Amino acid sequence: MKLSEIKAQLPRLKQLKFELPDGTSVPKHFHVTEVGIITKHFIDCGGKERLEKVANFQLWDADDYDHRLEPTKLLNIIKLSERVLGMEDLEIEVEYQADTIGKYGLAFDGEHFQLTAKQTDCLAKDKCEVPKPKIQLVQVGSSNTSCTPGGGCC
Repeated sequence: MKLSEIKAQLPRLKQLKFELPDGTSVPKHFHVTEVGIITKHFIDCGGKERLEKVANFQLWDADDYDHRLEPTKLLNIIKLSERVLGMEDLEIEVEYQADTIGKYGLAFDGEHFQLTAKQTDCLAKDKCEVPKPKIQLVQVGSSNTSCTPGGGCC
């Protein structure tokens, strides 16, 4: 989800709710302690220089159980970050700590925001020597895969 997408959703909401990938909710008394830009400048395993930027939201829950962050307040924090930091319409990455700090993507299901699992991947697959997965071919002519001319299966 990009900043423009969350900004479009926030005015429609009465309350903020974030759900973790396992279906549990971030406690209602969470804070957004940071909204910023994270820049990653690196060399991939193929030797190519890369630059990635994301908008970072850090969610935190403390012991102030009566705290509730209103959607308009989060919208104002985002607008301030855009103005002060020159933040572009970046993809959002969310940091949230359970046992350790986790990094998540962000999606919206029409009612609440979902923290989505992020995965690592090789960015230089053409240079990697990772074996390609073997594809198992089904034997032609077996009882449930037979194809005859004019049979409409091809």
